[in-house]
Amino acid sequence: MIFPAIVFFISLLGIAGLFIAKHFEERHQKVALSSLLRERADEHAIQLKALLLAKRADVAKLPGTLLHLGHVAVHAAALEAARFARFLETQAHRLADFVSHKHHFKKRETRSEFLKQVSEHKNGSSDADSSQNGGERL
Repeated sequence: MIFPAIVFFISLLGIAGLFIAKHFEERHQKVALSSLLRERADEHAIQLKALLLAKRADVAKLPGTLLHLGHVAVHAAALEAARFARFLETQAHRLADFVSHKHHFKKRETRSEFLKQVSEHKNGSSDADSSQNGGERL
């Protein structure tokens, strides 16, 4: 954004300078710039115009190329973000293990009788117990 602004203001100053030189020439009836300098400037302007016309075809191909490069860049950025998120997740788990007084958590058996009955019922061991008790349900 800064580069185009700089180019714009330099061009604006150049155009203003040309108008000032033209005004000076008309007012004082003198040639401000030598004819040799004007001829060289004209030659460079013609070369620049030819170069710009030749590059017009290349610039027409540019949007497709930029779209592809943008797609590749976004894809690579997404992969790197996922890799970084995975790294952060691993580090968070390591930190939690380090801070915790239980470095390796092992599940203990519950002390609650109700929870024991529920887990036995889920595992299907209560059906085996009820068949041994004469088919009587709790």
